[in-house]
Amino acid sequence: MTIPAARPPGVYRSRSNATRRRVLTIAAAVALVLLGYLIGRLQGFGTPASGSAAQAPPSVVASDPGPSSAPPEPSDPPARVDAPVTLQAEAAASQQGTQTEDTTDDGGGKDVGWVNNGDWLRFNGVDFGSTPPTKLIARVSSQSDNGGRMEIRIDTPASPPVATIQVTNTGGWQNWRTATGAITPVTGLHTVFVTFANDAGDEFMNLNYFTLTR
Repeated sequence: MTIPAARPPGVYRSRSNATRRRVLTIAAAVALVLLGYLIGRLQGFGTPASGSAAQAPPSVVASDPGPSSAPPEPSDPPARVDAPVTLQAEAAASQQGTQTEDTTDDGGGKDVGWVNNGDWLRFNGVDFGSTPPTKLIARVSSQSDNGGRMEIRIDTPASPPVATIQVTNTGGWQNWRTATGAITPVTGLHTVFVTFANDAGDEFMNLNYFTLTR
């Protein structure tokens, strides 16, 4: 029987070193895998999950400024009407005491009726130009025996009249007649007031339209 020769100690040491290196290599690989996994998890906290939409930034909603502090627009700005021109009575920018109604006068439309002492109509932005009109022509009707006056005043209803027409009974509230009167010279841009007056203090005329002409 032959007894195998004993291996030198260096052989065991070499095998032991090789085994240790393999274990360290495996451990290092596992550590790298774990490190990569942890890095991925940490990055995932700032990234939306797969398949979910990124959250949009909150929209900015303007605060309600409340009621506007700007002054309101005028309801009846100047119309820049050039004389000579025909002005329909019912087209007045404002009025006092009168009412409108359908008219049977030529051309149809509306007239202003129920005209009493102290009533008025206002027309904005009438431009008399540089050559003043010389005549007032008005389409009027009346069923009043008292009659009265239609007057043209400039800029305020209290200004002295620049034209006056005497209105008498025409035979009916829809029996129309053309009346005329002279105009004191007026030039430039003005507000025109048509005022009405009589001594009896009752309703005395209707007005369909009037013309300021040269």
